[in-house]
Amino acid sequence: MDLFATLDTMGHEEVVFFHHQESGLKAIVAIHNTVLGPALGGLRMWPYKNEQEALTDVLRLSRGMTYKASVSGLNLGGGKSVIIGDPSQKSEEMFRALGRFVQSLGGRYITAEDVNTNVQDMEYIFQETGYVTGVHPVHGGSGDPSPYTAMGVIQGIKACLNKKYRHTDIGKCSYAVQGLGHVGYHVVKHLRDADAKVFVTDMQQQRIDQCVELGAEAVKMDDIYGVNAKVYVPCALGASVNEKTIPQFKFEIVAGAANNQLATDACGDELHQRGILYAPDYAINAGGLMNVSIELQGYDRERANRMVTGIYDIIGNIFALAEREKIPNYRAADRMAEQRIAAIGRVKLPTVNQSYERFFVGRKNGH
Repeated sequence: MDLFATLDTMGHEEVVFFHHQESGLKAIVAIHNTVLGPALGGLRMWPYKNEQEALTDVLRLSRGMTYKASVSGLNLGGGKSVIIGDPSQKSEEMFRALGRFVQSLGGRYITAEDVNTNVQDMEYIFQETGYVTGVHPVHGGSGDPSPYTAMGVIQGIKACLNKKYRHTDIGKCSYAVQGLGHVGYHVVKHLRDADAKVFVTDMQQQRIDQCVELGAEAVKMDDIYGVNAKVYVPCALGASVNEKTIPQFKFEIVAGAANNQLATDACGDELHQRGILYAPDYAINAGGLMNVSIELQGYDRERANRMVTGIYDIIGNIFALAEREKIPNYRAADRMAEQRIAAIGRVKLPTVNQSYERFFVGRKNGH
């Protein structure tokens, strides 16, 4: 990869590689865009095959965070971080080392939990920097954001049902949920609470068993793409909507929590041509980001609930723009995000970053 050419194409401002030999930390932080505010995005730990795979992932994820924050109406930019390693080998030393590195960025990047990281890991980071969200409520945090991500996905599904079938009764449809981690499990629970038919799959049998106890039906990993369900709900890693899986779809809607669901833009075009309604991933899965973003002004659970409920309208607005301009939904979402960034970029709100900086400095000092 020609790194600078790639950054120029994707629009990134900064990519930083961190290494702490004593703890085994190998991490990459990608800051995509800070026009709307400091870059906020989660910390993912994954056993990447090599540094190139990790870099590709963090670049795609951080760009998605820019668009997610923008369409959500947040005064935040997009960033992401990844740790290259086996999650079973994580340690306090590793996350505290990362915390020191995040502190060295001076507030341009704010971290949070993501795949294979949790509240306890954020607590370790918090020992070294205030530029972290999703910490324990005793430190002014909101804890695990997964339930809010799931709540937002349900709101997005309702918007899809309204667009496709002119109703919002999730119990009337059937669903295929791929990935049953923290977010996927909560999505399944919401669906089953509505008495919906739900097919599930995951790499871990324990997660499948938990959802079967809720009344879901388990299928094999490769069989999930061809089940007879109305809605595909991808909640695992990205690119599950691709040239091999789309021909198997009996689905009429794709709406889930995974990032980067479309393997390529061409796959988004293919869904559009087939009449399969797609809820753009970074819009429907924004509930977790919305929730932790509220920590930046002082966490309020009622406000978080109101904001996440608004994902229904965000998805509806994307559909309306797509229909009006006769473009696929993923392109409409991009257009909405880019237009807001361009508009606010012309205004340039210098006080936004300054107010966040005062908050984090005060928070870390216990004020």
